[in-house]
Amino acid sequence: MEGLAADRALLVRTSTAERVAGILRGRILEGYFPPGTRLVEDSIGAALGVSRNTLREAFRLLSHERLLVHELNRGVFVRTLTTADVEDLFRLRLIIEGGALRGIRRRPAGCDRVAAAVAEGAAALARDDTAGLVTANLRFHQALAALAGSRRVDELMDGLLAEVRLVFHAMADPRSFHVPYLARNREILAALEAGAGDEAAMLLDRYLNDARSELVAAHL
Repeated sequence: MEGLAADRALLVRTSTAERVAGILRGRILEGYFPPGTRLVEDSIGAALGVSRNTLREAFRLLSHERLLVHELNRGVFVRTLTTADVEDLFRLRLIIEGGALRGIRRRPAGCDRVAAAVAEGAAALARDDTAGLVTANLRFHQALAALAGSRRVDELMDGLLAEVRLVFHAMADPRSFHVPYLARNREILAALEAGAGDEAAMLLDRYLNDARSELVAAHL
């Protein structure tokens, strides 16, 4: 729980269950808690310095987001997603991410954030950091959705991509899966830099459909 202890500084005295849920959601997105992990109240509560009631409320919030599941007499676990979950997640991503790109006619202000995520992925690949590569890819997609300029979309994507991170654990070789998509991230970035949002959306549609096919096959 050392990693969580470092997050304690993010909580102020008036910490709420929403803040705790945000930290745990972020850790799931980073791959810190893989599917099937049992979340032990005492350990996590001590690491974050929060009460049991606050932690339980955070667990409830994340269960509502389909990231956690409570098993009677066993405790709280990180969800293991199904093939149907994968299909549903990517169906929603096509709508949200594609919608954020379509209609862009000039280089968007948020393009720097997209470029930073692409550079982060390249740096992770160079140092052979597979976990970092996965996280950078998810940040790339967060940055794409952020081009919609909607706080609600941003919040929705946080939970959505945390679920996607759980899907990735099914891949036997996550590095080989993610490396080809780094080049495709660059193609989408280039289209956005040129102000060609419709082209970027077309590239993204193909990208997400290909990724969905690979991930569904891994879950069968």
